[in-house]
Amino acid sequence: MRAELLEDGGERSRSAAFFRCAEFQRAEHITHSLVVEDRFAAGLSVREIPGSDGLLDATSAYGYPGAVVAIGPEPLDPREVDWSGTDLVAVFLRDSIGGEPCLEGGTLRSEVQLVDPLAEPEVRNTHARHIRRNERLGYATAESDDVAAFGELYRQTMVRTEATQRYFFDDDYLAAILEAPSARLLITRAPDGRAAAGAIATESDGVLHYFLGGTADGLLEHSPFKSTVQAMIELAGELEMPLNLGGGLTPGDALEHFKRGFANSTAPFYTHELVCDPAAYDWLSADRDPASGFFPLYRADVQRG
Repeated sequence: MRAELLEDGGERSRSAAFFRCAEFQRAEHITHSLVVEDRFAAGLSVREIPGSDGLLDATSAYGYPGAVVAIGPEPLDPREVDWSGTDLVAVFLRDSIGGEPCLEGGTLRSEVQLVDPLAEPEVRNTHARHIRRNERLGYATAESDDVAAFGELYRQTMVRTEATQRYFFDDDYLAAILEAPSARLLITRAPDGRAAAGAIATESDGVLHYFLGGTADGLLEHSPFKSTVQAMIELAGELEMPLNLGGGLTPGDALEHFKRGFANSTAPFYTHELVCDPAAYDWLSADRDPASGFFPLYRADVQRG
């Protein structure tokens, strides 16, 4: 089988699922569809490789986009596909959570934390106690269209956690993804009406996903984001969907520990690393350290020369 790259803005790879919908693809600057006959179609953002004299590679959207795949007994084996016709050096694909596997195999990146509304709840005692305290104090969570308020507390959180620039989404990006019918904004407000915490929750592949969230700097002492998570759990119950809280930045870190305090299940998250032009890949990666585990290796954050 031979792969082809279509410059169609991702149209061939779209579906009703949030991570493959038109609104999210436009916000993520998806430019092409990677297609293998009628078996597979994945949206990609194609970009020039710095210092390569015009060579290209590509990545899928942020989150859990997977691909539009033909339902069959087994997923497509990437080793049986000729990727050279794409004119790309490499492709990094993030698989879905809850959907059909994007491709056979893949790299296990993390275990995401799930809240299954059909299983026994397992909320950590401290989380539950803080949520009840916030209710007594007058914190309340509701759906909202206040993108500016959410954008402010979200970016405050990115500054506190020293996130990379990739995650400093502006209000235009947030508004664009919230145009999708499968995306909702939840905001927890303090007793005085200030936006204290919030999250964007999205429906994709039969799962409600916590996508982005944050807490305002001045209200950290009450942990209002715990109230936001509780609202997402309640929404997941109404939708009869599991809630995906995601994982940590690294396995076992404080963020993962926080999410484990709500979860009663887990699911694996896989990525797929495709080398379409091995000769170009090896040339570009010649002075990189393979131990970094980064893909594509030539984009690892080290100095060349």
